[in-house]
Amino acid sequence: MIVVNDQGEILLIRRTDNRNWAVPGGGMDLGESITDTAVRETREETGITCQITGLVGIYTNPRHVILYTSNGEARQEFSIVFTARPISGELRPSSESAEPRWVSPATVPELTMHPSIRQRIG
Repeated sequence: MIVVNDQGEILLIRRTDNRNWAVPGGGMDLGESITDTAVRETREETGITCQITGLVGIYTNPRHVILYTSNGEARQEFSIVFTARPISGELRPSSESAEPRWVSPATVPELTMHPSIRQRIG
């Protein structure tokens, strides 16, 4: 989710698993809509509740296959990226995000992140 505040800053998290910067996101739970998933994951990872305002895009890459070492499962994933605005909450870390932060777009090129995340922020 690309959440932008009134100052034009983007909400990013520093992931706990690889220490890279990323936008909030995650997997859908049974019974959820995709938009409910985006709002829930953002709130869980950052403490910020947001309202979806649009769609950035749908991303897929057949060469991007993830192997989960814990159980040997392989997945070819896709991403649906929404835009949103914050409506409440306070920044706080979670088990998945060590450092949620509002970041100026000018600062994004300096941050360590996976190329696919950089593409989504675009």
